[in-house]
Amino acid sequence: MSGPAHDAVTSFGERLEHTLANRGHLCVGIDPHEYLLERWGLPVSAVGALEMGLRVIEAMEGRAGIVKPQIAFYERFGAIGYKVLEELFEAARAAGLLVIADVKRGDVGSTLEAYSEAWLAPGSPLEADAMTLNPYQGFDTLRHPLQLAEQHGKGVFILAATSNPESASIQTARRVRGSKNGRSVAGGIASRAADWNRDHFSGPIGSVGVVLGATVDFEFLGIDLDELGKEPKAPVLAPGFGHQGAAVADIHKIFGTVASTTIVNQSRGVLSAGQIGLADAIEAQCALLNEAFGK
Repeated sequence: MSGPAHDAVTSFGERLEHTLANRGHLCVGIDPHEYLLERWGLPVSAVGALEMGLRVIEAMEGRAGIVKPQIAFYERFGAIGYKVLEELFEAARAAGLLVIADVKRGDVGSTLEAYSEAWLAPGSPLEADAMTLNPYQGFDTLRHPLQLAEQHGKGVFILAATSNPESASIQTARRVRGSKNGRSVAGGIASRAADWNRDHFSGPIGSVGVVLGATVDFEFLGIDLDELGKEPKAPVLAPGFGHQGAAVADIHKIFGTVASTTIVNQSRGVLSAGQIGLADAIEAQCALLNEAFGK
């Protein structure tokens, strides 16, 4: 165990705690689907994706505090797509937003080291506050991004229980070796994340989060929410609200002891409102969340 992060570095968990308390639990996903760009009257290009992203950041001002660009929708435009991401990240930082780079990277050795340095290292053109990770080559392959996050006050969100139906066969499979022998794959991943927070961070919220779909059956998948809810609590990045069917009003019923650290991701649910209705759609979701949390 390495102990809590150095005092000189403000952890991602601390910054997330402040954001949740002051700007709420909504995370707006920037997913410039082709049909959404067309609906917004924007070109299906990196220029159009940039314009959508900038309008989202502008509409979030004074309303929400967390933004999650889906990297694939920019990567498809090649080098200019990455240049656009750099501009979006700069704009989001200037607006005081926490930026989660939804990259879902997972690999071994120096390859994953390079990925994590691209998205988490201070001074990188693509530096974000947190990144999503795919642990399905083994949790231990994530050691470098986990250490990098601790060193530089960054966060990670590890895929544990995704909501796509075809993932259930893998996520419910039983582990036959290692420290979580006998647990489901999803449950073991979530448990390792909880362990890492307790071993490396202090305070109410850790910096190692998990991705848990709001529409999945956590008991069926072997996810122990109470384990994730022990301090420092694991942040939860939760897709599945709005367009995918989960209701914001049910956040406590769905996530129980980790509802207070759950980040509610909304992308198509608010982006579908278009440029004119975007700010109102974001404000409406924030109001629902404030009501759910008694604010």
